[in-house]
Amino acid sequence: MIVESVSIKIDAFRGLYANHGEDVVSKVLAHHAEHGGISRVVKIRDCHRIFLGIELSEHAVDVLAGRYAKLVEDAVAVCESVPGAEELLQNNKGARRFYVVSGTPEDELRRITDRRGISGYFEAIYGSPRGKEEIVEDVLRHHGLTPPEALFVGDTMTDYRAAMATKVPFIGRVEATSGNPFPEGVTIVSDMAGLAAHMGIR
Repeated sequence: MIVESVSIKIDAFRGLYANHGEDVVSKVLAHHAEHGGISRVVKIRDCHRIFLGIELSEHAVDVLAGRYAKLVEDAVAVCESVPGAEELLQNNKGARRFYVVSGTPEDELRRITDRRGISGYFEAIYGSPRGKEEIVEDVLRHHGLTPPEALFVGDTMTDYRAAMATKVPFIGRVEATSGNPFPEGVTIVSDMAGLAAHMGIR
């Protein structure tokens, strides 16, 4: 919940499947939205199988994932931050431990945070190919945390399910102009300034 990357990733999937026609593009974008937070490798493999009837080889998946990465990485490295995110990191450096848990490939994720100059705010940065539930369990186990001591802030049902599976408290980020994907009763905020206010921190 650091950068506003949702539209960038939508445009990347649109570009990746544009030559297959608008009907396929629409189905791919719906699949992408429904499976937010899942590795692009899994999405690409599934979209080709489900919507094109093509079983991709590992090499073919790697080629397509590489094309997607070229469309995304540079844009995410310079896009706008989620309102309040940088202030939250700056104001709480040393007082709270922050971790990144993402479906983005880990090496790419680390390059992006380095380019944005924010890597130093995080205790650790984790991405795919591992799933989020596995990563959260690893964070808890190797960083000396119990589930109630942690907080997962996410914007997809994948995030929510990972938090529920590991018994970590969860807060959803839902933009003011977007629909709420989370079950009734889940606490939501529209940005990181809202998260800071909810938590009573700067």
